[in-house]
Amino acid sequence: MAMKKILVVDDESDLRDMLRFALETEGFEVLEAADIQKAYWLINDQDPDLVLLDWMLPGGSGIELLSRLKKEEATQSLPVIMVTAKAREEDVIQGLDMGARDYITKPFSLKELLARIRTIFRHAENDDDNHQLRVGDLVLEPDNRRVTLGSQILMLGPTEFNLLKFFMLHPERAHARKQILQQIWGNNACVDARTVDVSIRRLRKTLKNAHPVYSDLIQTVRGTGYRFSPRDLLAA
Repeated sequence: MAMKKILVVDDESDLRDMLRFALETEGFEVLEAADIQKAYWLINDQDPDLVLLDWMLPGGSGIELLSRLKKEEATQSLPVIMVTAKAREEDVIQGLDMGARDYITKPFSLKELLARIRTIFRHAENDDDNHQLRVGDLVLEPDNRRVTLGSQILMLGPTEFNLLKFFMLHPERAHARKQILQQIWGNNACVDARTVDVSIRRLRKTLKNAHPVYSDLIQTVRGTGYRFSPRDLLAA
């Protein structure tokens, strides 16, 4: 499973510490917040892949944050698991009706929570594998590994195809070369950061030959790596 970023929102520091240890042991990156204000800021700034959300928090309730996330287009699809001591049937129903992907009551089994997290990510990856990706006239079809730009079929090698798919699935994020290496090449010790640069140059060249504007989708982030940003293209 590719590394995912999980935000833990809970005002109990001991519980956050326990979850951080368990999640990092499973290979997840972990963010923490003790209140909904910091949680909302982290969601917009760090773009986590999943949120573990307590109900009773300082400065407002987790259910209020959940409601806000589901009303905003940028965060509607963000998976949220409620992890709370509110265990009444009506509380569970309210949380799920508000848009929580799952609901776990305290005290909980850590193994069960991890299993539910893996299930959510597994379903998301299966959906991604079969879902057509589109940015403007650029279309990537994962099922038949075809990329088109307008009426043109782009001839991409396996590495460039996987790079483009990764970028299109994770737009507007700055990705370090090391992260890209892990996502595309895995633990191949023969591949280094220069390979990332070479592959991205090839991908940019293919896009530029098809339509110069589309080569600007892949931006160099100084001191970090690369970002796929369709914002300017879609605003034009």
